[in-house]
Amino acid sequence: MRRYLREFLADPRVLDINPVGRWALLNLIILPLRPRKSAAAYRQIWTDRGSPLLTNSQDLTAAVRARLGDDWVVELGMRYQRPSIASALDKLRASGADRIVVFPLYPQYSASSTGSSVEEVFRVAARPWVTPTLSFIEPFYDDPGFIEAFAERGRPILQAEHPDHVLFSFHGLPERHMRKADPTGSHCLAAAGCCDRLVAANRHCYRAQCFATARALGARLGWPEQSSSISFQSRLGRTPWIRPYTDVVLTELAAQGKKRVVVFCPAFVADCLETLEEIGIRAQRDFVAAGGERLTLVPSLNASTSWVDAVVGLVGRQAERFGAVGPRATAVAFETTRR
Repeated sequence: MRRYLREFLADPRVLDINPVGRWALLNLIILPLRPRKSAAAYRQIWTDRGSPLLTNSQDLTAAVRARLGDDWVVELGMRYQRPSIASALDKLRASGADRIVVFPLYPQYSASSTGSSVEEVFRVAARPWVTPTLSFIEPFYDDPGFIEAFAERGRPILQAEHPDHVLFSFHGLPERHMRKADPTGSHCLAAAGCCDRLVAANRHCYRAQCFATARALGARLGWPEQSSSISFQSRLGRTPWIRPYTDVVLTELAAQGKKRVVVFCPAFVADCLETLEEIGIRAQRDFVAAGGERLTLVPSLNASTSWVDAVVGLVGRQAERFGAVGPRATAVAFETTRR
């Protein structure tokens, strides 16, 4: 955990403060305390195969590899720790691939996830004398295949649970990240409805893309808008993060008499600490303690058939756009362990 946190939080796109402050915060406050707490949380979700994020990502990689066939080489790289992006690119290079479709497995764009991963791919790909041709799949927050894959995961649970409320909980980010992505400098978080629709000013705004995902998924499920809401989880530190906060919203729902809540986490395409422990264990416990009866987490996409179909479709369309169809056309799927 210390190695991971050191690499993760030393990334200036993640902890975007001055270098001296970042070093002090990381080495004097976070690293002495956080690893033990994170390790305790991981113990609750660890499996015989290891970390769910890694094993779910490996399963997806294997399924996509099988579907794409022998003309493709598919490798998994993690933004932090192993298997690394560098090791994935090395394997692709050794296979003879020189046209690479890079698939950042983050539905919504943020500089701290998508941006950091893209930057790392460029950095590593530039090392050899002959650099590969790269093409990146853009954020797929409203892709019909992605939306339908999540809807398929949720429909049986909605039918079984008959919830009073559906919550779409996304990973949170500091508010300053939204403002830095606003080219106008005056739109993001300036008004309550700034994310209600996508416009030029918020086209790269993570929060606005999360709202777009929730709207599309709610419509696909046929779930009434008045019986759902959007929130953001996993906040860290004292600076303001994007609101509303998931833990606060769940307490409020319980106080309003909502007894059964179903939670989707559509910022995550693989189950991980933030879904399994933070929502499936901690949020469930806190919701019941606040007066609710049951909170049910919708499993993430993992290696479900509909998600494999969506991934193959996105990769194939991207490859066609930049002429990478044929022998040794290559897909790279990568994900980050967020903490």
